[in-house]
Amino acid sequence: MTSADIEIPNPPSDSISSLSFSGKADYLAVGSWDNSVRVYELSPQGQSQGRAMYSHQAPVLSVCWNEAGNQIFSGGVDAGFAFDIATGQTTQFAQHDGPIKVVKWVNTPHTGLVVTGSWDKTIKYWDLRTPTPVATVNLSERCYTLDAHYPLMVVGTADRQIHLFDLAKSTTPYKTMTSPLKLQTRVVSCCHPSDKAGFAVGSIEGRVAFHYVEEKNRSYDYSFRCIKDQSLIYSVNDINFHPVHGTFTTCGSDGTIHFWDKDARMRLKSFNRAPGPIVCSTFNSRGSIFAYAVAYDWYKGHSGMADGHPNKLMLHAVKDEDVQKRAPRR
Repeated sequence: MTSADIEIPNPPSDSISSLSFSGKADYLAVGSWDNSVRVYELSPQGQSQGRAMYSHQAPVLSVCWNEAGNQIFSGGVDAGFAFDIATGQTTQFAQHDGPIKVVKWVNTPHTGLVVTGSWDKTIKYWDLRTPTPVATVNLSERCYTLDAHYPLMVVGTADRQIHLFDLAKSTTPYKTMTSPLKLQTRVVSCCHPSDKAGFAVGSIEGRVAFHYVEEKNRSYDYSFRCIKDQSLIYSVNDINFHPVHGTFTTCGSDGTIHFWDKDARMRLKSFNRAPGPIVCSTFNSRGSIFAYAVAYDWYKGHSGMADGHPNKLMLHAVKDEDVQKRAPRR
């Protein structure tokens, strides 16, 4: 956290699980373990105002927006729901045999799809014009994380497998590999669209790895430790690429946030350590606002949820000099 960061008032009453900015305006959707999805409107001065809220019957684990910025999709322990911003109506669009860990809107050339990844070891593709999934894919284990920049989609599962999809050709994976990191996968994030096709993997051991899809780019693969404190094992909870510059952030369960230049292989900025784990984060569409949540990340289960644990929703004004790429080291 920095001294200039702004705390949004009236956050959810339980741990924040997911953040997503609309691509059309500075509206921030926030999913929580209190079963709610809240929508905040942010001003250029950093002020916030609650605009909408709807509820699941169980904890919400993931939220995202459609491309038009008029619908929110959320997945949780119960099901997947769509919320219409204009009408305030909520409708169920997805169902799995287990909790939905991830929802992701994927822009395809003809129509957008919502992809849901579940602990029932499947992912499903949903065309909102039909009530049943257009495709279902069986995975090797529970879906822990998923990201997509069409046509690339990357899915990380509980057995450290990484499934790669070329959505321009098929709804099934064309390649499955073991994570380049030794311990459990926590997050995958597709590289900036202007970059070579590739993705980042973050794990519970405090490391990040970059892996490129095409063999000719594999020489750019590397991994590094981004959480230096080795007295305990801290996980990388989230990775976000800046929408303009293609640099990236890491958020850790040790309460740290770092901005990095992937190509120069150097750290650009570090925040002061927060009073709790950084559980999720996101940039707005222009990359001028970085939102992050300080909350309990359930690493000790229910017994670790002590009274007074911080549950903060924070906004950081991004300076260009903190996210612009540097000249590569020689």
